[in-house]
Amino acid sequence: MMMVSENNMTIKVTPPTEGLFDLMIFARHADSQEPYNWVCSYQIQCLEPHNGEKLPENPFHFWGFHQKVRDFGIKESSHKGDLLVAPQGTFFLTLQTSRPLLATYELINKDLDAALSKKCLAAQAEEEKLSCHVLCPFQGYYRLSMFVKDLGGTTFRNVANFLIRCLRPINQNELFPSGLSMHCGSGISCNGHGLSNPSHTSPIITTKLGKCNITFHVPADVEVTASLSKDKVISAKYPLERYILVTHLRTKVSVCVVLPESGIYKVGLFGRSKDNEDFTHICDYVIRCFSDPSWPPFPRVYSLWKRGCVLLEPRTGVLQEQSWVRFRIKVPNAYQAVVLGQEKTVLQQTLNMIWEGDMFTGAAGTHVKVAAKLSQHCSSLEVMLAFEVGGGSPASLGCSG
Repeated sequence: MMMVSENNMTIKVTPPTEGLFDLMIFARHADSQEPYNWVCSYQIQCLEPHNGEKLPENPFHFWGFHQKVRDFGIKESSHKGDLLVAPQGTFFLTLQTSRPLLATYELINKDLDAALSKKCLAAQAEEEKLSCHVLCPFQGYYRLSMFVKDLGGTTFRNVANFLIRCLRPINQNELFPSGLSMHCGSGISCNGHGLSNPSHTSPIITTKLGKCNITFHVPADVEVTASLSKDKVISAKYPLERYILVTHLRTKVSVCVVLPESGIYKVGLFGRSKDNEDFTHICDYVIRCFSDPSWPPFPRVYSLWKRGCVLLEPRTGVLQEQSWVRFRIKVPNAYQAVVLGQEKTVLQQTLNMIWEGDMFTGAAGTHVKVAAKLSQHCSSLEVMLAFEVGGGSPASLGCSG
């Protein structure tokens, strides 16, 4: 196990059996591409071999940081030393940087395949900091290799190889969701898309209630959308897209998430400016909930539900049968707003520009739609939201604002 810094080198040797061994050391100038030259040898006599677990394979030859780590833009690390310990199967690494960097990570263990390894890492890239949450699902030794590049760079280069020892592994059901990007939580990517003042800076959100609200400040010309996913959905009655609601206010975007069941979810944020037709990925969040939530979904949202539209009441997309429900919504520039169910209910606009009114839901199975007239010269109504009327016990209708 070789560790090299700017001015010294340390080699730790674990002979596999008892006996006499030759240790040969080769070196070259740090900036050279010439072959290594033999510089010295040691004889090691092992009287009793160490029967511990073998170290993970390391094709990069060195452990710890690269000897020219500062040239890569890394200033300091939260952990020093040749062995990092994860006593409960979790490990959090942070690195201070001298300039903005992007990073990827590789986690290797003898029992860990490539697909499972990706569910063990959640990486965050900020302007002057890189961090990585590591989960260890097996006991023993791991190699965590780190690769960085500058924002305009083309190639990731190996800058560090950490040896981690896990004493007590984490439950495999608590690993991260599949498909996390290198941009988890707030950071460089959010700043590049104009998102600022995040409500949650850390990429991992733990909730006991089974719901959370992620907010950012956004420029007027940026539109944000979001997705919700989970590796294994057990009992959710509706598609997961119904359990996330994006609301654009004048200078702020709110991503409200309610969970239909316990587990670990991924929230993906996407954005586009007025000049672009397509949304591009911004960042991911991990939401963890180990209680037993069973929130009803939000209403189905149509494309005309855009910036400035706010659903105040009801916040659930499943309405109780044979009951009166108050609707309160904001729809900028609407000339009329109605609720279409078994009967048509025309909403009235208040002084603070909220459309509101009460409607009777009727029988279970009825579909209720909120529609608006968006042009003074057009008589047609555009559907914006759709609800279902369900039976059974009343759900909490909820309200906002």
